[in-house]
Amino acid sequence: GEEPGETVGYAMRMERRLSPRTRILVVTEGVLARMIVEDPELSGISAVLFDEFHERSLDGDFALALALDAQAALRPDLRLLVMSATLDGARVASLLGDAPVIESEGRSFPVETRYRERPAQEPIEDAMARAIREVLAEEEGSVLAFLPGQREIERTAERLADRLPKDVDITPLYGGLEGKAQDAAIRPPATGRRKVVLATAIAETSVTIDGVRVVIDSGLSRLPKFEPATGLTRLETVRVSRASADQRAGRAGRTAPGIALRLWRAEQTAALPAFTPPEILDADLSGLLLDCAAFGVADPASLAFLDPPPPAALAEARALLARLGALDGTGRLTPEGAAM
Repeated sequence: GEEPGETVGYAMRMERRLSPRTRILVVTEGVLARMIVEDPELSGISAVLFDEFHERSLDGDFALALALDAQAALRPDLRLLVMSATLDGARVASLLGDAPVIESEGRSFPVETRYRERPAQEPIEDAMARAIREVLAEEEGSVLAFLPGQREIERTAERLADRLPKDVDITPLYGGLEGKAQDAAIRPPATGRRKVVLATAIAETSVTIDGVRVVIDSGLSRLPKFEPATGLTRLETVRVSRASADQRAGRAGRTAPGIALRLWRAEQTAALPAFTPPEILDADLSGLLLDCAAFGVADPASLAFLDPPPPAALAEARALLARLGALDGTGRLTPEGAAM
């Protein structure tokens, strides 16, 4: 019954709502890393909780490495908790100094997993549109469909236009949408109506869309991949991991018993990678290296990363920052680097 910024506040890029009364501060991983760089003691904070850690974003890995460094050097009383529904628990516990692993079964409804193989030559948007039409005819409730990117979402929407029942609305959900459009996708459908949400991996976690009983998973995701030889980052369409597939299926059982329809053969699931590759292994590390220098760490490899940054990518980042005048010959931050 309070406004944001009272007991519970938040901070994200370009926007923050908090006050002296705030006890719980919800932040993006990038904001957390910046907070620790600017205040290594994390003054006034007693515990940091990392949620959805399985996503293994570069900001998330870096923020945890910084928090561990602060805990070891300045704040032995700082409590750290790493959470996810699909966590590589043993590795994370080891990184945290053999921290205890707590498992909660939680509360969810049963989800029936079905498989429908997509022919090799069929475009994913054609297979998805067909599956959506069939599911709407056979099942009740709304549908959440996972596609690799905005382009496939738009093409699927085109194929569904004027071919769905009159009581069904189509809403996209991806990171580039403005806030109001994202809110429209997450809101429950109006009374007597159903919705089809066409989403990227943004809807894998943290989002519960009321009324969704069916999840249709394309089995594809789009990940950034950095090429040190060219200094460029490109997007690559890849198979999802088993952890991501499980997260996606779980969206169907949040509010009622549901169905997860996967557009591949059941036996192909075993061949999927167990977890999504950490972003740190395929990312441009120049921003990471710059932040480390601001934190007073010349070599990121000295921090406690779950997966150490690749030497080739670090060397490329170091050379780039030197050319830009952001680092001096010893790897320390220059005034230009501090401004960046």
